Formats: sequence, structure tokens, C-alpha cells
Amino acid sequence: MAKPLSLIKLLLVHCFFMFMFMFMQCLSCPAHQKQSLLHLKSSLLELYETTNSTIFGLESWNSSSDCCAWNRVVCSLHSRDITALHLNILLPLDDYNYDVPFVDVTILDPIYSIRSLMLLDISENYMVGEISDTGLVNLTRLVHLSMSSNDFEGSIPAQLFHLRSLQFLDISGNLLEGGISGKGLANLTKIIHLDISQNRFYGSIPSQLFDLRYLQFLGLSANSLTGGLSSEVGKLGNLRTLKLGNNFLDGNIPMQIGNLTELQQFVVNDNKFWGQIPDTIGKLKGLEILDLGNNHFHKQIPSAIGNLLNISTLSLQNNSFNGVIPPSIRNLSKLETLHLEDNLLSGEIPLWLFDRESLKILYLGGNRLIWDSNVKLVPKCVLSKLSLRSCQVYGDIPKWIFTQKNLDVLELSDNHMTGEFPLWLAEMKIEILLLSRNKLTGSIPSSLFRSTRLSLLALSENNFSGELPKNVGDATNIKALMLSANNFSGAIPKSIADIRPLLLLDLSRNRFSGNTLPALNSAPLLHYVDLSSNELSGDVPVSFSHGISILALGENKFSGKLPKKLADMKQLVHLDLHDNNITGVFPEFLSCIPTLQVLILRNNSLHGSLPPNLFVNQSKILILDLSSNNLVGNIPSGLGNLMATFTTLYGYPYGTGDTGLWVNWVAGTVTMVSDMLSYTIEINDLMVTWKKSVRGISSHNRGIYSLLDLSNNKLSGDIPASLGNLRNLKQLNISNNRLSGHIPGSLGDLESIESMDLSTNKLSGTIPQSFGKLEQLSVLDVSNNKLSGKIPRGRQMDRINNPSYFANNSGLCGMQITVKCSGDEPKPGDNDDDDDVDEKEPWFLWTGLWIGFPLGLISSVLTAFLGGYFVIPTTKYHSIHFRHR
Repeated sequence: MAKPLSLIKLLLVHCFFMFMFMFMQCLSCPAHQKQSLLHLKSSLLELYETTNSTIFGLESWNSSSDCCAWNRVVCSLHSRDITALHLNILLPLDDYNYDVPFVDVTILDPIYSIRSLMLLDISENYMVGEISDTGLVNLTRLVHLSMSSNDFEGSIPAQLFHLRSLQFLDISGNLLEGGISGKGLANLTKIIHLDISQNRFYGSIPSQLFDLRYLQFLGLSANSLTGGLSSEVGKLGNLRTLKLGNNFLDGNIPMQIGNLTELQQFVVNDNKFWGQIPDTIGKLKGLEILDLGNNHFHKQIPSAIGNLLNISTLSLQNNSFNGVIPPSIRNLSKLETLHLEDNLLSGEIPLWLFDRESLKILYLGGNRLIWDSNVKLVPKCVLSKLSLRSCQVYGDIPKWIFTQKNLDVLELSDNHMTGEFPLWLAEMKIEILLLSRNKLTGSIPSSLFRSTRLSLLALSENNFSGELPKNVGDATNIKALMLSANNFSGAIPKSIADIRPLLLLDLSRNRFSGNTLPALNSAPLLHYVDLSSNELSGDVPVSFSHGISILALGENKFSGKLPKKLADMKQLVHLDLHDNNITGVFPEFLSCIPTLQVLILRNNSLHGSLPPNLFVNQSKILILDLSSNNLVGNIPSGLGNLMATFTTLYGYPYGTGDTGLWVNWVAGTVTMVSDMLSYTIEINDLMVTWKKSVRGISSHNRGIYSLLDLSNNKLSGDIPASLGNLRNLKQLNISNNRLSGHIPGSLGDLESIESMDLSTNKLSGTIPQSFGKLEQLSVLDVSNNKLSGKIPRGRQMDRINNPSYFANNSGLCGMQITVKCSGDEPKPGDNDDDDDVDEKEPWFLWTGLWIGFPLGLISSVLTAFLGGYFVIPTTKYHSIHFRHR
């Protein structure tokens, strides 16, 4: 009996294991779903040409294990179907490794066969291509779909709007475009979170959006949306976050915004909204963030703002608000950030602001506010950021600032502060310090540069003097150093070369001297260097990073030939060496810098002829100034290729994501991205002769100027007809040369030209009649030539009536100089309406007409009556009235 019992036990154990094996098989994820994921992994390894799956965090994905145990995978506890895939930040991304392949969105195709998916997150992978329409149609159970921070293109696929179970949809941070489908949105009746910000959507906000009654988060920021914000927004009673910033929306904020009583964040910055803030804003008692900055709001800030007792961030900067800072803000006990910069606010800065213990960030600059410099302040707040720019601060730098031990940002620019740089301020270890445009004096304490936290230092336009501390390089984290327009002297410290993160260096308009500059090629991120208007000497320096973009060295004592190493600066956009003593012939290698847009070499000692192929393959030059040299020979016809492709000057920002500092040459600003602080930089030495006067071109408007100035040389020969190809040229100055021949008629094709100076040459013939069609022309100087004939007529030409512009020629005539041209008298019977002919009749002809006509009429009537031509009727007559229409 024992033996059969043992066999039975053995059989039962075998059956148990067989059952467990079959049970575990049932608990594993479906084979076809596992295979889909393995296919995805295989495609990634092949694309990246690697066998190391750890770079994707997919080392647990293998054929021998249950995919429900894999990382990034979630399965149903009951069916074991895959219900969630967390594939966000899946692909390795190295900002400095340009060999990372682009991953097409089609690599996700295997996933679309997993019909049980309820959550799919593929955000932050920077995939490219169009989102699959046919793939999404299978994922009908999706509740959560996140595809943000990729490079998806095209429009939103129509099938996405058929995912009726969706509660969370985030497609922000892509390149999607087109209008927003109101009909499609109407299908997403369960949606709670909708974010389509940072794309390229345009058109108005569809009204169907306001019928999504469960909506709690709505993000439409950073698109190209237009139109207004409908009053129907008040129907979204559950909304907690509304972000509409960085669009082109306009109109008033509707009063119905007050219906959104659950709202915690209302962000509409950087639009075109105007009017007043509605008082109903005060009903949003739960509001924590209100950002209306960079719009066109006006009138006073409503006192109802004081009802927002939970608010922590109030940003109203860059509008047209006037009046005083509302006293009701005193009620906001949770306020941490108050941003009121660049409005029209007036009155004294209220001291009660500094009693707010919660306050950390206070920006009041750029208003008409007044700081009482005599006040003795003991703040209760602990600020991290403070701006009192242009707040009429007088006297010494306020000493109470020393109490703010956590201060990271301090801006006191554009005030009237005097005295020396205080030692206590130098030792505060501030990150961003802006004191430009004051009247501060003395030297800079060396202790200022012992801080490794100092990131941006702007002391321009003061009266600082002496040598720059030799230990400036100890501040190894500086990104921007701006010390222009002071009285610094001596050599530029060599230790500056130790600041590797340096992005911008402006030491212009001082008295720095010496013939040896720091080796700034050790700063790989350096893009902007302005050393102009100093007393530097020696050869033209080239010890800069090859990535430099703006190099301004004008008004120094540099000499010798231009070094060929300038051609190695392949990203150079702006090169200015005016008013030095540079010699030699014009270097042809400058034509090989593909990015060059501004080249200024005026007032040097260049000689010889210009290369015949000068800039023949370069169409990006916008400003070329070679005036006041000793150039001879012909004007190269290749100059007609300049500006063929009109591009925005400095049309891209420079910076690094980890620094938080961006320099945007388009706006001329250095921006601390994370701090909402913008500081304007001017390229101070870019002075040009514009419309007969010397003018500085501001960095804000640099992109709209385009000029060619070859004046004050010894150029000869004809004016090349190819210059007529410069359709975007605004100023042409080739005066004071030895040019001869006729003015080419093709110059009449310069449709953007505003100023043309051809004076003091040997030009002959007539002024081309094609000049009459130049609609922008306001200055035309052809004086001191040998021109003759009639000055052309035209809408703009008729307004150029300064006789000096046409003086000393061989016989010019025309209405502009009140000299009649032969043949202008009207022929008999000629009814042409010519302004050159005086059409006023002699006064006695009109007098005779008024006297003779009545006398003749009376005489005629009397003669007819006496002759019996009139018979007086005996019956009544009907009067007839004539009415002028």
C-alpha cells in the first residue's frame, strides 16, 4: 500500500507543478504584446548602432521574462494585458553630441497594436515626423496620452479626437500646426487636462472648447492664436489652470472670468490684450498665480486685486498701468512675487511692501515711482530679487540692502546714485548685479570677484576709474561682463581668460591700453566682444573663440594688415574695426566668412583696388562700410549680390540651457530666463553716416538697416548696373570718389532705398527717369558732378527740393530747384496738366469777365424785349425749381 501511495503523492506534486506552470502562463502578459515591445527595443538598438540597452533603461526587456515585470511597463492585475507604457525620456539626448540620430515617430508603430493601453507617455524624446493617424485608431481605451516635448509635425490627426475616453491629453512642445478643430474637441467630453501649448497652431479659440465642462487644465500658450477671449470662458466652472500666454490674442478680459471660482492659475502674458482688468477678477479667491504681463492693459490696477488672498505671484509688467500701487495689495499676506516693471505707475514706493514677510521677489523698475532716499528702512521681507531701476534713487547705494542676505538679483540701473562701490555690497555674493547708468565713482573692490556665484555684472555708464582688479578671473561663473563707458585704464587683466563660461564681454568706451590682450579663445562660449573706443594698440587681435559672433574693435590704435585668422571665425556676424590704422589691400578672405552680415572698416588706411569677386557668393551682408580709406579702381560688380537674401540681423539667441542666460541679438537683450529679468545691451560704437548725418543704430532696430558706403575713397570708372539688384538696400553712399560715366537706370530698381549720395564725382548725362518710381527715397544728393537735363518727377522726387543736393552740375533743371527746362512751355491747344507751367491767368482777364458778363446779359435782354420777342402771359404760370445734385 505504501508504494502506490508514494506514486499518488508524486503524481499529485507533478500535477501541482503543471497547474502552477499553466497558471503562471496565464498570468504573463500576452505573447503578441511582449513581441511588440521587443520589436521596439530591437529597432532602437539598431538605430543607435549599439547592443547596450542600458542607455534606454530597457535592460529588463528580454524574451525570457514576463513583460509585466519590465520597467516602464504596467499590466492589469486581472487580465495581465499591458495597460500603461511610461516611455518618457527614453532616448538619450546629449546637447553637445550632434551625432545623436533623429528618431522617426514610425518607430512607435509596434505599440499601436497593444489595444489594451490606457496610458501612453512618450514625452521628452524629441522624435520627428507626423503622428500616426491609423495607429491611434486602435487605442480606443486610452485615458492618458502624453506626447509633449518632441518634434512632431503636421496637424493633429483626426483619429485623436475619436479617443472618447481621454481625460489627459498633452501634445505641447512640438511643431504641430494648423487650426484647432472645434468639432474634434467636442468629442472629448471627458477631458480634464488639455495642453497643446508651444506649437504653431493659429486661428481663434474654438467655442466648442468652452463646452468641456470637466476641464481643469487648459494650456494654449506659445502658439499663434488670434482673436479674443470669449465670454463663454465663464462656463468652465471646474477650471483650475488657464494658460494663454505668448499668442496674439487681443480684446478685453471678459467679466465672466469671475465665474471661474476654482481657478488657481491665470496666465495670459505676452499677448495684445487691452483695456482694464475687470473688477470681477477679485472673485477668484483661490487664485495663486496671475500673470498679465506684456500686454496693453491700461488705467489703474483695480483695488479688487487685494481680494486675492491666496495669490503668491502677481505679474503685471510691461503694460500701461498708471496711478499708484494699490494699497489693497497690502492684504496679500501670501504674496511672494510682485512684478510691476515697465508701466506708468507713479508716486512714492510704499514702505509697507517691505513689511510683507512672504515677499521674495520685487520688481518695480521702469515706472515713474520715487524712492525716498532719506528713509531708514528695516525690511521684514527676505528678498531674493529686487529691481528699483529708474526709481529716482539718489545718494549712496541704500544700506538697508545689506540686510537682504539671500539676494540673488539686484538692479539699481538708471538712477542718480553717487559715491563709491561699497565694500559690503562686493561681499554679498550676488548672482546678478546691475548698476549701470548712475554716477558711481572710484575703483571696483577686488573682493567682488572672489564670488563664484557672480553670473552677470553690469556697471556701464558710470564714473568708475582706475585699473580693473587683476583677480577678475576668480569669478569663474561670469557669463556677461559689461563695464563700458567708464574711465577704467591700464591693461585688460589676463585673468579674464580664466572665465570659461563667459558669453559676453563689453569693455568699450574706457581708456584701456596695451598691445597684448588676454587669450580669450579659452572661453568656448564667448560670442560677443566689444573693446571699441579704448587705447589698445598692436596687431588686430584674433585670440578669440572660433564661435564668436560679434567683434567690435573700432576706435583704437590697432595697426598692420588684417590677419587671415579672422576667416577661421565661421560664425562671425558683426566685424567692426573702424577708426584704426589698418593697412594693406582689402583682404579677399573676408568674403569667405559665410555668416557675415556687418563689416565696418571705415577710416583706416586700406589701399589698392577691391577684389573683382568681392562677396560674389555672399548674400547675407546688410551693412558694408569701407568709407574713408584709400581704395582705388572700379566698384566690383559682384557687390550687386549683397542682400540678395534678406535675413534678420542677429536672428538667433545664444546661450546654454544650464546657465539660464540667453543673449538675443534680435531684441538686443540679455535675458535671465528663469528670473523674468531683461537687460538691454547696446552695441554702442555702430555709428554710420545715415541720410547725411552721423547716427548710431540701436540694437533694437539693427535688422531693418541695410547700407553700402564706399564714400571718401578714390574709386573710378562707371557705377556698375548690378547695384540695381540690391532691392533691400536702404542707403547707398558712393560720394567723394572719381566715378564717371552715366548713372545707371537700374538704380531706379532700388525699391527700398531711402538715401542715395552720388555727390562729388565726375558723373555725366541725366538723372535716370526711373528714379521717379522710388517710393521710399527722401535724400538724393548728386551735387558736384557734370549732370544735365531735367530732374525726374515722382511722388518722392518732387519732395527732394534742397538746392544743395543738385548744385554744381552742368545744367540741371526742374521744379525741385525752380529752374525751368526748355520745352516746358505749353503748345497751342495743349491741355496737358503740367506743374512746370504757371497756370495762373492775369488778374485783369478775370476782372473783365465779371464786369462784361452782366453788362452783356442786361443789354441782350433789353434789346429782345424792345424787339417784341417777350410776351407777358395773363394767366398764372407754374414755377419750376432747379436743384443742384
